[in-house]
Amino acid sequence: MKLHYQAQGSGEPVVLMHGMFGSLSNLGVVARALTDHYQVIAVDLRNHGDSPNAMDMDYPSMADDIVELLDDLDISRAHLLGHSMGGKVAMQVALNQPQRVGKLIAADIAPVDYKPDRHGGVLAGLEALANARPGTRQEADKLLAEHVEEASVRAFLLKNLVRAEDGRFDLRLYLPGILANYYETLTLAPTGHPFSGPTLFIKGGDSAYIQDKHRQEVMRLFPNAQLKIIANAGHWLHAEKPEAFNHIVLNFLASSHK
Repeated sequence: MKLHYQAQGSGEPVVLMHGMFGSLSNLGVVARALTDHYQVIAVDLRNHGDSPNAMDMDYPSMADDIVELLDDLDISRAHLLGHSMGGKVAMQVALNQPQRVGKLIAADIAPVDYKPDRHGGVLAGLEALANARPGTRQEADKLLAEHVEEASVRAFLLKNLVRAEDGRFDLRLYLPGILANYYETLTLAPTGHPFSGPTLFIKGGDSAYIQDKHRQEVMRLFPNAQLKIIANAGHWLHAEKPEAFNHIVLNFLASSHK
Protein backbone atom coordinates (compact mmCIF):
# COMPACT_ATOMS: atom_id res chain seq x y z
CA MET A 1 0.00 0.00 0.00
CA LYS A 2 1.27 3.46 -0.93
CA LEU A 3 1.05 5.49 2.27
CA HIS A 4 0.61 9.23 2.36
CA TYR A 5 3.64 10.88 3.94
CA GLN A 6 5.45 14.17 4.42
CA ALA A 7 9.24 14.41 4.29
CA GLN A 8 11.41 17.27 5.52
CA GLY A 9 15.00 17.85 6.58
CA SER A 10 18.11 15.96 5.56
CA GLY A 11 20.45 13.42 7.07
CA GLU A 12 19.76 9.95 8.43
CA PRO A 13 16.08 9.08 7.84
CA VAL A 14 13.65 8.83 10.76
CA VAL A 15 10.13 7.52 10.14
CA LEU A 16 7.39 8.77 12.49
CA MET A 17 4.22 6.70 13.03
CA HIS A 18 1.15 8.00 14.87
CA GLY A 19 -1.27 6.12 17.10
CA MET A 20 -4.84 4.92 16.70
CA PHE A 21 -7.32 7.50 15.36
CA GLY A 22 -4.46 9.90 14.60
CA SER A 23 -2.55 11.18 11.60
CA LEU A 24 0.95 12.36 10.73
CA SER A 25 0.21 15.81 12.18
CA ASN A 26 0.08 14.31 15.70
CA LEU A 27 3.86 14.04 15.77
CA GLY A 28 4.44 17.44 14.20
CA VAL A 29 6.22 18.85 17.25
CA VAL A 30 8.58 15.87 17.23
CA ALA A 31 9.17 16.24 13.49
CA ARG A 32 10.10 19.91 13.84
CA ALA A 33 12.57 19.09 16.60
CA LEU A 34 14.30 16.48 14.43
CA THR A 35 14.48 18.24 11.06
CA ASP A 36 17.65 20.18 11.84
CA HIS A 37 19.55 16.90 12.13
CA TYR A 38 17.56 14.21 10.26
CA GLN A 39 15.41 13.51 7.25
CA VAL A 40 12.01 13.15 8.90
CA ILE A 41 9.32 11.09 7.16
CA ALA A 42 5.94 11.33 8.87
CA VAL A 43 3.32 8.88 7.63
CA ASP A 44 -0.42 8.35 7.75
CA LEU A 45 -0.91 4.67 8.55
CA ARG A 46 -3.50 2.73 6.54
CA ASN A 47 -7.13 3.70 7.23
CA HIS A 48 -5.93 6.97 8.75
CA GLY A 49 -5.38 10.48 7.41
CA ASP A 50 -4.88 10.64 3.66
CA SER A 51 -3.58 7.10 3.24
CA PRO A 52 -5.58 4.43 1.38
CA ASN A 53 -8.32 2.38 3.01
CA ALA A 54 -8.37 -1.37 3.42
CA MET A 55 -10.36 -4.00 5.28
CA ASP A 56 -7.10 -5.83 6.07
CA MET A 57 -5.49 -4.14 9.06
CA ASP A 58 -2.96 -5.97 11.19
CA TYR A 59 0.59 -5.28 12.28
CA PRO A 60 2.32 -7.43 9.63
CA SER A 61 0.35 -5.62 6.90
CA MET A 62 1.09 -2.19 8.34
CA ALA A 63 4.77 -3.10 8.74
CA ASP A 64 4.85 -4.10 5.08
CA ASP A 65 3.41 -0.65 4.24
CA ILE A 66 6.37 1.00 5.96
CA VAL A 67 8.90 -1.23 4.19
CA GLU A 68 7.22 -0.45 0.86
CA LEU A 69 7.55 3.25 1.60
CA LEU A 70 11.25 2.84 2.39
CA ASP A 71 11.68 0.97 -0.90
CA ASP A 72 9.85 3.69 -2.83
CA LEU A 73 12.09 6.35 -1.24
CA ASP A 74 15.20 4.26 -1.91
CA ILE A 75 16.01 4.13 1.81
CA SER A 76 17.85 0.99 2.81
CA ARG A 77 17.77 1.67 6.54
CA ALA A 78 15.93 4.11 8.80
CA HIS A 79 15.34 4.89 12.45
CA LEU A 80 11.73 4.27 13.50
CA LEU A 81 9.65 6.15 16.07
CA GLY A 82 6.08 5.14 16.78
CA HIS A 83 3.51 6.15 19.36
CA SER A 84 0.96 3.64 20.66
CA MET A 85 -0.35 1.68 17.64
CA GLY A 86 2.45 3.26 15.59
CA GLY A 87 4.91 1.90 18.14
CA LYS A 88 3.63 -1.61 17.52
CA VAL A 89 3.98 -1.07 13.78
CA ALA A 90 7.57 0.10 14.31
CA MET A 91 8.30 -2.95 16.47
CA GLN A 92 6.82 -5.27 13.84
CA VAL A 93 9.06 -3.77 11.15
CA ALA A 94 12.10 -4.34 13.37
CA LEU A 95 11.08 -7.92 14.16
CA ASN A 96 10.35 -8.70 10.50
CA GLN A 97 13.25 -6.94 8.79
CA PRO A 98 15.90 -5.90 11.32
CA GLN A 99 18.35 -4.98 8.55
CA ARG A 100 16.04 -2.09 7.57
CA VAL A 101 16.02 -0.55 11.06
CA GLY A 102 18.73 1.53 12.70
CA LYS A 103 17.33 2.56 16.08
CA LEU A 104 13.83 1.86 17.34
CA ILE A 105 11.74 4.10 19.61
CA ALA A 106 8.36 2.98 20.99
CA ALA A 107 6.40 5.67 22.81
CA ASP A 108 4.11 4.41 25.59
CA ILE A 109 3.40 0.97 24.21
CA ALA A 110 4.74 -2.51 24.97
CA PRO A 111 5.00 -5.62 22.76
CA VAL A 112 2.06 -7.31 24.49
CA ASP A 113 -1.63 -8.00 23.96
CA TYR A 114 -3.99 -5.37 25.35
CA LYS A 115 -7.59 -5.71 26.45
CA PRO A 116 -9.88 -4.63 23.62
CA ASP A 117 -12.12 -2.34 25.69
CA ARG A 118 -9.81 0.67 25.99
CA HIS A 119 -11.44 2.60 23.14
CA GLY A 120 -15.03 1.36 23.38
CA GLY A 121 -16.52 4.81 23.96
CA VAL A 122 -14.31 6.35 21.31
CA LEU A 123 -15.38 3.83 18.69
CA ALA A 124 -19.05 4.34 19.52
CA GLY A 125 -18.61 8.11 19.31
CA LEU A 126 -16.84 7.93 15.97
CA GLU A 127 -19.54 5.66 14.58
CA ALA A 128 -22.15 8.19 15.72
CA LEU A 129 -20.25 10.98 13.95
CA ALA A 130 -19.92 8.97 10.76
CA ASN A 131 -23.64 8.18 10.72
CA ALA A 132 -24.83 11.69 11.65
CA ARG A 133 -22.46 13.66 9.40
CA PRO A 134 -22.79 16.83 11.51
CA GLY A 135 -22.98 20.25 9.91
CA THR A 136 -20.85 22.11 12.47
CA ARG A 137 -17.93 21.32 14.72
CA GLN A 138 -20.00 22.32 17.74
CA GLU A 139 -22.64 19.78 16.75
CA ALA A 140 -19.92 17.15 16.29
CA ASP A 141 -18.43 17.85 19.71
CA LYS A 142 -21.84 17.65 21.39
CA LEU A 143 -22.54 14.32 19.69
CA LEU A 144 -19.13 12.94 20.60
CA ALA A 145 -19.52 14.09 24.22
CA GLU A 146 -22.31 11.54 24.64
CA HIS A 147 -19.62 8.85 24.37
CA VAL A 148 -16.31 10.56 25.28
CA GLU A 149 -16.19 12.64 28.45
CA GLU A 150 -12.66 14.07 28.21
CA ALA A 151 -12.58 17.32 26.24
CA SER A 152 -8.93 16.82 25.26
CA VAL A 153 -9.70 13.40 23.75
CA ARG A 154 -12.67 14.83 21.84
CA ALA A 155 -10.48 17.64 20.49
CA PHE A 156 -7.98 15.06 19.26
CA LEU A 157 -10.65 12.93 17.60
CA LEU A 158 -12.32 15.93 15.95
CA LYS A 159 -9.12 16.62 14.04
CA ASN A 160 -10.33 13.82 11.76
CA LEU A 161 -13.28 15.88 10.53
CA VAL A 162 -13.21 16.99 6.89
CA ARG A 163 -15.91 19.01 5.19
CA ALA A 164 -17.58 17.26 2.27
CA GLU A 165 -18.89 18.89 -0.89
CA ASP A 166 -22.40 19.07 0.57
CA GLY A 167 -21.09 21.11 3.52
CA ARG A 168 -21.39 18.38 6.13
CA PHE A 169 -18.50 16.73 7.97
CA ASP A 170 -17.10 13.28 7.26
CA LEU A 171 -14.26 11.41 8.95
CA ARG A 172 -10.85 10.88 7.39
CA LEU A 173 -10.72 7.60 9.29
CA TYR A 174 -11.88 4.47 7.50
CA LEU A 175 -14.01 3.10 10.33
CA PRO A 176 -15.12 -0.12 8.60
CA GLY A 177 -11.49 -1.26 8.36
CA ILE A 178 -10.69 -0.23 11.93
CA LEU A 179 -13.84 -1.78 13.41
CA ALA A 180 -13.36 -5.04 11.48
CA ASN A 181 -9.95 -5.53 13.09
CA TYR A 182 -9.86 -3.58 16.33
CA TYR A 183 -11.20 -6.23 18.69
CA GLU A 184 -8.93 -8.92 17.26
CA THR A 185 -5.76 -8.03 15.36
CA LEU A 186 -5.15 -4.47 16.57
CA THR A 187 -4.99 -5.44 20.24
CA LEU A 188 -2.37 -8.13 19.62
CA ALA A 189 1.36 -7.98 20.22
CA PRO A 190 3.88 -7.78 17.40
CA THR A 191 5.62 -11.09 16.79
CA GLY A 192 8.84 -12.34 15.25
CA HIS A 193 12.49 -12.96 15.94
CA PRO A 194 14.18 -10.68 18.50
CA PHE A 195 15.56 -7.34 17.30
CA SER A 196 19.01 -6.76 18.77
CA GLY A 197 19.41 -3.15 17.63
CA PRO A 198 19.30 -0.16 19.98
CA THR A 199 15.75 0.22 21.28
CA LEU A 200 14.15 2.82 23.51
CA PHE A 201 10.80 2.60 25.24
CA ILE A 202 9.47 5.91 26.55
CA LYS A 203 6.74 5.68 29.17
CA GLY A 204 4.39 8.32 30.49
CA GLY A 205 4.73 8.17 34.25
CA ASP A 206 0.96 8.30 34.73
CA SER A 207 0.18 5.80 31.95
CA ALA A 208 -0.46 2.08 32.41
CA TYR A 209 0.46 1.01 28.88
CA ILE A 210 3.98 -0.05 29.93
CA GLN A 211 4.10 -1.99 33.20
CA ASP A 212 6.71 -3.90 35.21
CA LYS A 213 5.02 -7.17 34.22
CA HIS A 214 5.87 -6.41 30.57
CA ARG A 215 9.62 -6.26 31.19
CA GLN A 216 10.32 -9.94 30.48
CA GLU A 217 8.61 -9.83 27.08
CA VAL A 218 10.25 -6.51 26.22
CA MET A 219 13.71 -7.91 26.91
CA ARG A 220 12.96 -11.17 25.10
CA LEU A 221 12.07 -9.41 21.88
CA PHE A 222 14.32 -6.36 22.30
CA PRO A 223 17.38 -7.45 24.30
CA ASN A 224 19.13 -4.11 23.71
CA ALA A 225 16.23 -2.07 25.09
CA GLN A 226 16.22 0.71 27.63
CA LEU A 227 13.37 2.56 29.30
CA LYS A 228 12.89 6.26 29.97
CA ILE A 229 9.99 7.59 32.04
CA ILE A 230 8.53 11.08 31.72
CA ALA A 231 7.01 12.09 35.04
CA ASN A 232 3.54 13.64 35.19
CA ALA A 233 2.72 12.54 31.65
CA GLY A 234 0.05 10.19 30.42
CA HIS A 235 -0.35 8.20 27.23
CA TRP A 236 -0.04 11.34 25.06
CA LEU A 237 3.39 12.05 26.52
CA HIS A 238 4.80 13.65 23.36
CA ALA A 239 2.00 16.24 23.41
CA GLU A 240 1.88 16.70 27.19
CA LYS A 241 5.64 17.04 27.74
CA PRO A 242 7.08 17.86 24.30
CA GLU A 243 10.39 19.34 25.50
CA ALA A 244 11.18 16.33 27.68
CA PHE A 245 10.07 13.89 25.00
CA ASN A 246 12.08 15.55 22.23
CA HIS A 247 15.15 15.80 24.45
CA ILE A 248 15.04 12.05 25.15
CA VAL A 249 14.54 11.20 21.48
CA LEU A 250 17.34 13.46 20.24
CA ASN A 251 19.80 12.15 22.83
CA PHE A 252 18.97 8.54 21.98
CA LEU A 253 19.33 9.04 18.23
CA ALA A 254 22.60 10.96 18.63
CA SER A 255 24.19 8.52 21.08
CA SER A 256 26.49 5.70 20.02
CA HIS A 257 25.37 2.17 20.78
CA LYS A 258 27.25 -1.09 20.54
